[in-house]
Amino acid sequence: MMLFARKSFSPKQSLSLACLAALSGLMTACGGGDVNDLTNFIQDVKARPKGAIEPLPEKKIVESFVFKPEGLRDPFRPTEKNMDDAGLDVSGVSGIRPDTERRKEELEAFSLDSLRMMGTLKDQRGLWGLIRAKDGTIHSVQVGNHMGQNYGKIIRILEDKIELMEIVPDKPGTWREQQATLALVE
Repeated sequence: MMLFARKSFSPKQSLSLACLAALSGLMTACGGGDVNDLTNFIQDVKARPKGAIEPLPEKKIVESFVFKPEGLRDPFRPTEKNMDDAGLDVSGVSGIRPDTERRKEELEAFSLDSLRMMGTLKDQRGLWGLIRAKDGTIHSVQVGNHMGQNYGKIIRILEDKIELMEIVPDKPGTWREQQATLALVE
């Protein structure tokens, strides 16, 4: 027979012992339940037919490539331009270039698809187009004004549309003209 000496515990220790006793009781309650449904489920899963494992894909053989730079241009140096006898560049440049020296107009800050034609006005100087920008501001334009981010120049203003000629990059170092239209918003 074992005898235990009675000892007094602090309130904190008493609380800890009470929690330990409650936890012990809960653990005992969890362990004694019916687990037949769990056992049946495990047996069902184990009894299922096993699927075939797909074979690993075949390794693709990659042919090696040996780079031989002899006789090739250094990619880190600029290419030389082809000049004719008069010293003019004949490297395939068409001569069409945007005028990067001129002062940009307000509507060139917006892409063409963000601009909307709202209508026209006519006075003694001709037909003016009314354009609403993305920020909500209405601008008046004439033939010769520029708009859009591709150096678009207005070539004609009609009652229902504004026609532009844009200068867009084509190949490296070359540009081409492309016609664009801004239709009246209904």
